[in-house]
Amino acid sequence: MSVSARPEPRPAGRRRSAKAQWNVWLRWVHTYTSMISLLIVLFFSVSGITLNHPEWTLGIQEVKRTVSGTLSPGWTDQGKVNWLAVAEQLRADQGLKGRAGNTTVNGGEADISFLAPGYSADAFIDVKTGKYTVNVLEQGSLAVFNDLHRGRDAGTGWRWAIDLSGLALTLISLTGIGILLFLKKTRRTALTVMGIGLVLTVALAVHAAG
Repeated sequence: MSVSARPEPRPAGRRRSAKAQWNVWLRWVHTYTSMISLLIVLFFSVSGITLNHPEWTLGIQEVKRTVSGTLSPGWTDQGKVNWLAVAEQLRADQGLKGRAGNTTVNGGEADISFLAPGYSADAFIDVKTGKYTVNVLEQGSLAVFNDLHRGRDAGTGWRWAIDLSGLALTLISLTGIGILLFLKKTRRTALTVMGIGLVLTVALAVHAAG
């Protein structure tokens, strides 16, 4: 009956060398950063592909609609538009969503836009009567997917998510390279392949820019 060999325990009081400690730290950061960011990295990987192919629709169609109504009294104050009151009423009456902004008043017409990933709504208001028309464009889930990748109209929280994802990818890449340097048997081959990949990437970038 064979007994599997087990590594001998390190003698008490004996500390790892600085090189060994560095290797352990790299592996720890690489492993747990990968685990924490796995799903969001997968999201940006897949959405990067769909973003690179704007011709792909996957059968999803844009939906355009126009709604109209009249604002309740109080949407102006001493001749000035109360944009907060306007935005709140339009959201309540027409179910508009997204960030309200891009407000303008030009002659007898006031405009306000609502923007969200894959979504836009442009409201045009008659300053004298308070009557409005809203053009709503819903581009579908694929457009939402792509706009989230860009960070377009997604809000501050999602911008933080993008920054943290970029930081996680940076750590994963750097610690992966660091771990590679400790693998004596495959280090030379791996570095050669990485160098070839770098040259090809730079060549493609130069070709695309030219």
